[in-house]
Amino acid sequence: MTDPDSPADEAPPMRADLSGQIERVTYANPENGYTIAQLKVRGSRQIVTIVGNLMEPLPGEVMELQGRWKTHPRYGRQFEIENFKTTAPATVQGIKKYLGSGLIKGIGPKTAERIVDHFGIKTLDIIEDDISRLTEIAGIGAKRVDMIRAAWAEQREIRSVMMFLQSHQVSAGFAVKIFKQYGDKSIEIVAANPYQLATDIRGIGFLSADRIAERLGFAKDSDVRIRAGILYVLFELADDGHVCCPWDILIEKSREILGVDPHQVAVQLPRVAADDRIVIETIAGAPDAAADPRMVYLAHFYACETGIARIMRQLAATGKSIREMDAEKAVAWVQTELAFTLAEKQVQAVVWAVRHKVMVITGGPGTGKTTIIRAILKIFSRLGVRIMLAAPTGRAAKQMSEATGHPASTIHRMLSYNFQKGGFQKNEKNPLACHLLVVDEASMIDTVLMYQLLRAVPPGATLILVGDVNQLPSVGAGQVLNDVIASGVVPVVRLNEIFRQARQSRIIVNAHRINQGWLPEPAAKGAASDFYFIEQEAPERVLEIILELAARRIPQKFGFHPATDIQVLSPMHRGIVGTANLNIELQKTLNPKGEELVLGNVIYRNSDKVMQIRNNYDKGVFNGDIGRISRINRENREVIVNFDGRFVTYDFNEMDEVVPAYAVSVHKSQGSEYPAVIVPVLMQHYMLLQRNLIYTAVTRGRRLVVLVGTKKALAIAVKNDKTRQRYTRLMHRLKQTQL
Repeated sequence: MTDPDSPADEAPPMRADLSGQIERVTYANPENGYTIAQLKVRGSRQIVTIVGNLMEPLPGEVMELQGRWKTHPRYGRQFEIENFKTTAPATVQGIKKYLGSGLIKGIGPKTAERIVDHFGIKTLDIIEDDISRLTEIAGIGAKRVDMIRAAWAEQREIRSVMMFLQSHQVSAGFAVKIFKQYGDKSIEIVAANPYQLATDIRGIGFLSADRIAERLGFAKDSDVRIRAGILYVLFELADDGHVCCPWDILIEKSREILGVDPHQVAVQLPRVAADDRIVIETIAGAPDAAADPRMVYLAHFYACETGIARIMRQLAATGKSIREMDAEKAVAWVQTELAFTLAEKQVQAVVWAVRHKVMVITGGPGTGKTTIIRAILKIFSRLGVRIMLAAPTGRAAKQMSEATGHPASTIHRMLSYNFQKGGFQKNEKNPLACHLLVVDEASMIDTVLMYQLLRAVPPGATLILVGDVNQLPSVGAGQVLNDVIASGVVPVVRLNEIFRQARQSRIIVNAHRINQGWLPEPAAKGAASDFYFIEQEAPERVLEIILELAARRIPQKFGFHPATDIQVLSPMHRGIVGTANLNIELQKTLNPKGEELVLGNVIYRNSDKVMQIRNNYDKGVFNGDIGRISRINRENREVIVNFDGRFVTYDFNEMDEVVPAYAVSVHKSQGSEYPAVIVPVLMQHYMLLQRNLIYTAVTRGRRLVVLVGTKKALAIAVKNDKTRQRYTRLMHRLKQTQL
């Protein structure tokens, strides 16, 4: 073993061995295993800094390391790890640190101390061979012993899996996910087909699986690799909003990713289709004779897109389940009942709702969508029919309920999603119990969710989709509302008149100016308003202004709470005023102290505002839901998040589903309204400066909108009405069905 006490200016050896006990873990990234820790070297009093991939090291562990000494220009002498082995701690103090480090669910630092004080050096042997004796410790009952037993067994298995995967440079975070998916079969499955990881485990993509496969000796042009690569490209396209992909483009993108001959990709495509993973459809009468007429779908998206067109045809063709009525008389009656006069377009919308089975109402803020819905609900309620209201997000459903006075729910909750029972419980065989279904914020609904929704609509029910087609399209694949409107096969009422009361809001007026390609008009200097533009070019200064606005200026002037009422929206994730850095700086400013948890490069604190970033049907929380951290429980390795009064528990390993949400992307803000929003608009965001993005951001603010940036960037965004094309065939399918 190299002497760690040797002078730092001596030439370090090429390789060295080191062993000792971990005293403290300074930093550990669960995604790649990179660790900075302090090691008490065996046979020496010195504490050495060690750096490298250690796969979730724990204080008290004894490490045998191979690596090199190096001198960091800022932090000094460090030992850089190349290989390692771990063994259980051999001292009482080491065992206390080891057990109290959070390794075992059910054992925190204080419990660990009581256990080790009782069993001494034999503690780990007791847990391994006679764990029921833990009941000898005050406060540990049979139920807690069972929890500890399960956690200990899982850790034993995880360690063996981690050691195998570590030899192939797989991260600690991935190793935990692999073990949770496959259990004691992990090594067997990974060795047989590492590409299965990309299909089975969220967060492990093709590129990560490909690196593992390369180290396991899989050939670059192997059939299994090419097939996995094709699926990877289609999933990536779906993440970008595409439901399908033209044959030629798919082959080219697959070739770029895989580095193989295009012919090899083309040969494998039918074989992937034969496994029912994809669908290859030839487009009849394709306009460009030079292009290949084939489109390629992931099988699930093909079923959903064709299903939407089929069910809409069936809905339109089936008679109403409620009695016919005189639409004009109904309009006259409802105006008297609600004591207001409907405008021409509003009258048209109410009449069509009475006469048609399926229709769309679209328009921007202040154009009277809510008034129309209230009138429709009043008429249908008079008939005594069953009515249901829904929206894609919890916030949108809550706003719909408050605006109409009728209960509304999220689409997922309405369709009774049940993870244990395998999906949505409402469908053709168990339809919704309603005669009228009104769905708000329909522009947010992607292809998959729209299919699941339509499956559950009773054949005789009236379906009304309400939304603002000028907003950003859904985060998920497709542009359903846009395609339905563009197809021209269902009645569409387009609302474009801003009503007098709404004209008093500069937010609403400017949203419509932006939608028409005109620059917004900020308030006159010194005048009270709900819309402001602060001109500043330097990104560093924009960041300072945003922090000052959120922490001091807006709360003091308007009385908004910095965390619950003010939302920062950014067009992008990276950069000084991207969501990642904004969250770091806003957390430092708004919530600098308190119990905290460090996972990778993210710090979570009690009271932090956080957002769920993927649908978790098991927990009943969905992409875009915002909550506050109410408790960090280190002993049980859990974080409890409060989502509007509903408390959801996350294991530490599940915290990759939750991100800080002091700042969120404009896309993630869809379907939500906030009392106040702050939006940076800079040339840094050039690639994302689009009219529908700025329009969506501005329309998220209910009582205050503040833009901070340059007029040049704002002008570019407002003038740019070219949205990225999404590959989808829904519009054509709807036209072909002739509803």
